[in-house]
Amino acid sequence: MAVLRQVWCSGQPSTLVLFLFVVQTSNAFFAEERVLPESGLTEPTVLLALLARNTAHTLPFFLGAIERLEYPKNRMALWVATDHNVDNTSSVLLEWLVKVQHRYHYIEWRPMEEPRSYPDELSPKHWSASRYEYIMKLRQGALRSARDRWADYIFFVDTDNLIVNHQTLRFLIKQNKTLVSPMLDSRMAYSNYWSAMTKEGYFKRSTNYLPIRERERQGCFPVPMVHSTMLIDLRREATNWINFYPPHDGYQKPFDDIIIFASACQHAGVQMYVCNQEDFGHIIVPWKSHRTMQDDVDIFIHAHLEIMIDEPPLQPSQFVSTIPKVLDKMGFHEIFVINLIRRPDRRRYMLHALQEQSISCKLVDAVDGATLNKSTMDTLGISMLQSYEDPYSDRPITKGEVGCFLSHYKVWQEVVSRGLQFVLVLEDDVRFELFFRRRLVHLMRDIDQANLEWDLIYLGRKKMELDFPEMAVNNVKYLVRAGYSYWTLVYVLSQSGARKLLSGNPLGRILPVDEYLPIMFDKHPNKLYLEAFENRDLQAFSAEPLLAFPTHYTGEDKYFSDTETSTIWDNEYRQTTGGGKMEGPEGNDSPDYEGAENIDYEDWDSDAEIPVILESTLGAPKSTILPNDKDTLDSQQVFKKTMADEL
Repeated sequence: MAVLRQVWCSGQPSTLVLFLFVVQTSNAFFAEERVLPESGLTEPTVLLALLARNTAHTLPFFLGAIERLEYPKNRMALWVATDHNVDNTSSVLLEWLVKVQHRYHYIEWRPMEEPRSYPDELSPKHWSASRYEYIMKLRQGALRSARDRWADYIFFVDTDNLIVNHQTLRFLIKQNKTLVSPMLDSRMAYSNYWSAMTKEGYFKRSTNYLPIRERERQGCFPVPMVHSTMLIDLRREATNWINFYPPHDGYQKPFDDIIIFASACQHAGVQMYVCNQEDFGHIIVPWKSHRTMQDDVDIFIHAHLEIMIDEPPLQPSQFVSTIPKVLDKMGFHEIFVINLIRRPDRRRYMLHALQEQSISCKLVDAVDGATLNKSTMDTLGISMLQSYEDPYSDRPITKGEVGCFLSHYKVWQEVVSRGLQFVLVLEDDVRFELFFRRRLVHLMRDIDQANLEWDLIYLGRKKMELDFPEMAVNNVKYLVRAGYSYWTLVYVLSQSGARKLLSGNPLGRILPVDEYLPIMFDKHPNKLYLEAFENRDLQAFSAEPLLAFPTHYTGEDKYFSDTETSTIWDNEYRQTTGGGKMEGPEGNDSPDYEGAENIDYEDWDSDAEIPVILESTLGAPKSTILPNDKDTLDSQQVFKKTMADEL
């Protein structure tokens, strides 16, 4: 029509215009010549390969993430294998498969109930030589099944990988790579790729690893190694020559599944890629090879806690039955969580984090400094310690700091009035360390057995005098006498400790609560502050290494302080901003897994049973699970028949 308008306006003969019009509409001149538009293409077919062993505690969340992948289920097939389990991984998988079988195009189920362990393994989570070999054979079986069924792609996802981005599969397909992996996050630098490899096949440090890992550079990057979660485009000719098992001819590198596969890809001319443009999910950091099943449960709990700091809690599968956690106080007479009513996000985080660790608590509505005015504070008898100045900004105390002090003061009063012998006090921005619950229970047990006289025990703090070593406590591992410290993040308080803190009558000479505590155990470096309080005999200790840290430090995304970002206590018009107290200097950094490696756990008995997933009471899956086994699930026969050449 644009041509018609142009010709008409230029004054050309109308016969030419008529001719063009007839040409443009000739397709619709005869009814028989009308053509319907072509339909769109269906999505490529994907075989999703899931291999699980002794992961009943992670499976509800892992399977929930798989369910929420936004990809047509009728274009997906499931290849699911499990073996050598001492927990009920098989039952969890079977229950899930029974309920989701009609959603997927095809499901292949390959369980092996016996034996329950490998002959050369040190623990149920140990990667022995025979386990390496068997896992490679299973992956090869999945790859062969995908090829036999002419799948367009095969998508491997390990059960310790939690895919929270629902578009991950579609994103990877759109990258149009032969082999591509989504970069998975963890609290540490660890991820599911290597940016360099030695000629012997081992991990090699390189300058481009961290820029990719921290997303300073974004894109899809060629790397020598990806593992755990990866998508392979089986339409590519080169993929006919890659295999997980056996190693290719001439292979002389370590007998390790990921190294062997990376070498196979290199041998076949297939480049591996890792993509980091989006947040795809999380990977659980591997720990000691001889860890126990309870260790593995606690490691997963810690990984979930880390996720919850900046993201919503993981949601379990709707098709898997779970037993609700039984909450307790870990032997404390009360566990207080101080939270501002106007911070419901932090309240939700703390409640979820404690529940995940099977810990019950009592919420304490914090005193909101923003609502305090001069007349209210005069009524309460509150006045500032005249000599106090913030050490970072030389300002007086803020309303937020007054509110924080009053919130802790209220807890101390309740401890005394209720006669509570020892309690745990937490603020609402606690980042829990690995094995927090277990370490705390055993620390308190050791303190009790040593008959130690104590009033307060820091579990999270900022050490202020790093050049002065703190004295270890005899007969109590991982405990020191506390020196000058900041933060009231999380601490244990006794009845005598609460009485001593109240007896200081601090409201008439108030200063930030984390300055008040070291005054009361006579470790504050400011002599003027010390002279203001006569009795300074609080018996204060600290866990070492620490059991908790703040969720965020000054300058980090999502950091905000209601105490330091406030107004001056007696001047509503003088605004303050976050100061230096919440900086995390060298010597106060979280030990995380590296610190946990140096702790002796061998004499620790589990204080909580491993969470048990309900055994499935449903019948065996129908023919979509195992086409050759219509009514029963004779897993051993089917497994041997389909895997005989590989086993």
